[in-house]
Amino acid sequence: MSVLGEELELRCGATLPNRIAKAAMTEAMAGVEGVPGDTLRALYARWGAGGAGMLITGNVMVDRRYLERVGNVIFDARSPLEPSRRWAEEARAGGAKLVAQLSHPGRQCNRFVNPKPVAPSAVDAVDLMMFFTRPRALTSEEIDEVVARFAGAAATARRAGFDGVQIHAAHGYLLSQFLSPLTNLREDAWGGDLERRAALVRACVAAAREAGGPGFIVGVKLNSSDFQRGGFSQEDSMQVARWLDEDGVDFIEVSGGNYESMALLGAEEGGAFSKRTRDREVYFKDYAVEVRAHVDAPIMLTGGMRRGELMREVLSEGAADIIGLGRPFATDPEIARRLIEDDSAVAPSESPPVPPPSLKTMFGVGESAWYGEQLKRMGEGKDPDLSMGWLKPSRSYLTHEIFNAVRRRYKTDIEGEPAEV
Repeated sequence: MSVLGEELELRCGATLPNRIAKAAMTEAMAGVEGVPGDTLRALYARWGAGGAGMLITGNVMVDRRYLERVGNVIFDARSPLEPSRRWAEEARAGGAKLVAQLSHPGRQCNRFVNPKPVAPSAVDAVDLMMFFTRPRALTSEEIDEVVARFAGAAATARRAGFDGVQIHAAHGYLLSQFLSPLTNLREDAWGGDLERRAALVRACVAAAREAGGPGFIVGVKLNSSDFQRGGFSQEDSMQVARWLDEDGVDFIEVSGGNYESMALLGAEEGGAFSKRTRDREVYFKDYAVEVRAHVDAPIMLTGGMRRGELMREVLSEGAADIIGLGRPFATDPEIARRLIEDDSAVAPSESPPVPPPSLKTMFGVGESAWYGEQLKRMGEGKDPDLSMGWLKPSRSYLTHEIFNAVRRRYKTDIEGEPAEV
């Protein structure tokens, strides 16, 4: 059997049936109330039948006031349990472990969702296409509530039949903002030196572990770096990974960038879609190799890998324990099975044509919209359309975001308490 098909036992006692995980991709299929519906369940049923060992959902939000985007699933006290139970049941039918990625956007909550975002400190607005406004600083009491919300969301995931959760502490979202000295200017127990800046993510991990109970997976998504001068550095990340390892996390997924550095969207040299990065193929391997030498927790490496041969090499070398694939699952829902069964298999790398350099930022949004349209098609029972351009999905994406965000603010109650643990 290929090393990709080998089982992996996690610290909590759960066993992944193989080493391929579907990494999180934002889906925005839950409607304005944040409830998973037919299209999202159909999408995950298709992925669940595709052979992956673990499926990590897109952003599941812990606070309905602050969303990454309209259409995120929300887990709080108002969330009905039965739709999430059906979601979990259909996703897990093929044998994959299902993990909910729990997230809070912090200052990366756009102005259409909520024009008054929150952050560790009252820093400048996110500088991206005028989508964001200046955040206010969370109070100490509100930070305690953030921990309670992560705990409540983990408890909801457990009750719904999920196998675990992933705490999202990357890509510039709230927990990542606490880690960065550029966005965390606090001088209390939640800011200052790295240990205090890391206190919130560690508290959320501990709370999720307690809420989940025995056998419940708790992983973390962590930036290797923010790719911003003076921000969260690779040295910082290495130390946080050590602490998370001591805290007993079940896996650490390594990633990088945020909305401003654009390494996340690939609009900068060395970003995810630049020629230099495509040629390198494995975005964060060097960091993974280094962190692997210092932690015992399984490492999930996501980003760029397409050749099965390379994935097997990464696992055999011990650079990582789990291979994360995101966008290939948007164009080939059965890619995991093909990679495991065929040593020569290559994951798809289709994407729309790259526009002129002056449109790099817009293309970062446009490419995400293109992949999002493929997810929607699969949720509707259709196959991906790889001939689709990027401009039409971009227009649809922006129209959907603005219209539904405004409709949500004026037609629904956006207040919600944390779920009970």
